[in-house]
Amino acid sequence: MKKSSTQQQRKAVLFARVSTKDQEEQGHSLPAQTEKLRAYASKNGMTIIKEFVFQETGGSKKQRKKFNEMIDYLKRHDDGNVPILLTTNVDRITRNFKDAVEIDELRIHKGLHVHFIQDGFTISPQSTGNDMFMWEAKVFMGKQYLNRIREDAVRSREYKIKNGEWTHRAPVGYLHSKDQNGRSTVILDPDRAPLVRRLFVEYAKGGISVSELSRMATNWGLRNPTKAQGKISKSQAHRMIQNPFYYGVIIDGDDVITHQYPPLIDKATWDQCQRVREGYHKKPFAYAAKPFAFRGLVTCSHCGSAYTTEQKKGKYNYLFCTKNKDKNCPAVRVKETDLLDQVACVLDSISIPPDVLDVAKEHLAKTHDAKNEYHNAAVKNIEKALSSVDRQIQRLFDLYLKAEDSSSITTNELDKKMSELKQEQHDLRHQLSTHQSADDDFYVSLNLMLELVQNASDLFRAGNIEQKRKLLNLLCWNLQIKHGKLEIALRSPFDLFMNRTDRNEWQWLQ
Repeated sequence: MKKSSTQQQRKAVLFARVSTKDQEEQGHSLPAQTEKLRAYASKNGMTIIKEFVFQETGGSKKQRKKFNEMIDYLKRHDDGNVPILLTTNVDRITRNFKDAVEIDELRIHKGLHVHFIQDGFTISPQSTGNDMFMWEAKVFMGKQYLNRIREDAVRSREYKIKNGEWTHRAPVGYLHSKDQNGRSTVILDPDRAPLVRRLFVEYAKGGISVSELSRMATNWGLRNPTKAQGKISKSQAHRMIQNPFYYGVIIDGDDVITHQYPPLIDKATWDQCQRVREGYHKKPFAYAAKPFAFRGLVTCSHCGSAYTTEQKKGKYNYLFCTKNKDKNCPAVRVKETDLLDQVACVLDSISIPPDVLDVAKEHLAKTHDAKNEYHNAAVKNIEKALSSVDRQIQRLFDLYLKAEDSSSITTNELDKKMSELKQEQHDLRHQLSTHQSADDDFYVSLNLMLELVQNASDLFRAGNIEQKRKLLNLLCWNLQIKHGKLEIALRSPFDLFMNRTDRNEWQWLQ
């Protein structure tokens, strides 16, 4: 016999997570979370039938595995029988849109109810606009904060590269090594470097396919610097020919970083290889650094190929389908200015009454609790590590000054160890500074999101190319061109603000 709706709603699943050991010390421990969730379930007449409780960071593989286990468990229940999901905050479950989509799918199609007991709201198939706004806004802000932290990893890598410290796997033709300060670096491989240089020279002459290049490498005895000594495959040879590291730069997203390692070829040889590879029909790599608004953001709805931008007469920018996936694609070229106008028109439809803006900010301000938990734990960890390094430096110096036998620690040994500790100290202070910037940026982003809602089209029209690119990345996803028109989908939660010109539609925020 099918259970009643009331009986069904009494089943609950508990989900609790802490990111770090420090959160345990700050009163956010797993026992503290589970105790609150169990008390909430008991008070509301719910029976907890399953608990998912663990410690790990939100972006880790363990978190992904536990989250998937929970989703699979909920999916196994028949429609109408899915239990309630209990957690403390939105960020306990997810800080990314993919997880949010899976939760929403269960909410819409399985009737899932999710109670965020500390955030103080619930989402369900019958959720009000207020609750859905809080859910999507919190997911968005959590993602923005973590993105800011991840960006620091990119900047730290760039900093290390600029200072001669290598952070990746060495390209074929180079070997891993240590510099005089003990930092990771790369040096020329005396056996492979001449052969790699020869590959570029031969390919630049033209008339040689990548497959033939791979065979030539095998015949010359060029192998990978691994234990297996594998051959240079066709795909690997193709990647090598396109790798600008060999002439002196590293590509990191949109950034072009000049490295300090010895190049194997000159820029002219590399450019010639690109012209040969692309059949003289495309620009060399340096072209990719030009400031075009839609560079790397648009695909063709006809064939799925990327769109590229070219400048005519030194001032007119046009977008072309590369037709990499279909040489007969019917896509036509489009003026960049026309697409920018189309984006601005879409942004005109984003609106929120001025008198509602302050109320919305009050709702979003509640996200600072979850953010502070993550931020404070991260800062505390860094400060602990920094204090440890400071103590090591002091002990090392004291040991040197008090040593009766000068041979126990030489000046050279002192200098080397001190240099290593100073570098670690510098890196930790850099991380600490970045977390503080992320903390400030969080509040800037919080207000920026609502200011964008209020002034999106004006900001877009007034911004320079780089500002337009940032707004496009922030607001839009899956940009496609179809019959010369740009198809635009707004990211969550900005899509919630589309075409809400009637103040009555905002009553849920009151």
